[in-house]
Amino acid sequence: MKRMKTALGGLLLVSLVLGASAHAQDTINVGANIGNVPWEFQDASGANVGFEIDLVNEIAKNLGKKVNIVNTPFNGLFAAVQSGRIDVAISSITITKKRLETVSFAQPYYDSDQSLTVASGSTLGKINTFKGKTVGVDTGSTGAMWATTHQAQYGYTIREYTGLNPAMLDLKAGRIDGYISDIPALLYYAKVTGGVKVVERLKTGEQYGMMFAKDNALAMQFNTQLDALKKNGYVAKLHQKWFGVLPEKGTSTATVLPMPK
Repeated sequence: MKRMKTALGGLLLVSLVLGASAHAQDTINVGANIGNVPWEFQDASGANVGFEIDLVNEIAKNLGKKVNIVNTPFNGLFAAVQSGRIDVAISSITITKKRLETVSFAQPYYDSDQSLTVASGSTLGKINTFKGKTVGVDTGSTGAMWATTHQAQYGYTIREYTGLNPAMLDLKAGRIDGYISDIPALLYYAKVTGGVKVVERLKTGEQYGMMFAKDNALAMQFNTQLDALKKNGYVAKLHQKWFGVLPEKGTSTATVLPMPK
């Protein structure tokens, strides 16, 4: 009798382990810095929404998997994916050569360049028409660095702001002629709030991708899915949904690319 109980206990343990393993294989744990609008944030009902939430859900559905979102501070995503606490990390993560030394990325799906934004009624359309004009930037931002580097070339005056809203108020009121900042933030602002328009992409070469543990097989599976979703137009439709316009031709949102190495 004792041996039977022992055997039954062993079978039960094996069953539980296999069940847990099967459940783990059916679920992809996705680390995300919730509150990163419009990539991943909570709507009025408390549901997780956003460009990257939609994208990872679509990929998981096509792989026959479920998604478990794990709210993780941005700086914690790297350790979490390397340790296996999460399977994939999203949160507008820039692909860099340094990061590729310790983690893997699927192909990029967004070019996070800078942008020139003007008031909706403005006739200005290119940075090379801004000689003698005033551009706003956010103090200490990538946009501020770009504007300072190119100031002599284009001949504009720079006015610094703390935060987007005061700059947008001045732009709409005509107190500045343009504003330079991250293109996704301004496209989303123009879509949701209005009164301004993004007129030019200022290329910096930054691209966003989904991050995995180094050489994790899941990265290749996600990359293959991104091939298909770019080809069938799904990623382009996501861009239109969240930013109000279709992606520009030649950008990583509209173009199938190899996995970064």
